[in-house]
Amino acid sequence: MERFIEKLLYMFLTALGMIIGGTLIGSVSALLAGQGPLRTMADLARDLKIWAAVAAIGGAFTSLQVLESSLLEGHITTAVKQLGFIFSSFAGAHLGYVLILMLVGTKP
Repeated sequence: MERFIEKLLYMFLTALGMIIGGTLIGSVSALLAGQGPLRTMADLARDLKIWAAVAAIGGAFTSLQVLESSLLEGHITTAVKQLGFIFSSFAGAHLGYVLILMLVGTKP
């Protein structure tokens, strides 16, 4: 159980870090291009959200294959763990998105 919690936290923080880091570094390109970085940050956060969650999972297809096979074979605990991993990564990406929008001053 301890390893499961560690992996949930790892996926959550990885997705969160990808959103925050990606938008902050990506906004530098807006500065260099002479555009407003805040609008670019909000756009990047929205665009990166799904990719951060998928990257934190480590590849959506593998996770979905494990989920499918565990459901079909009746391994409910494995399916619940996979759903937990997916939820954790999406929650981290969404939290990062909301934090960026709060930083920018835009409502989610």
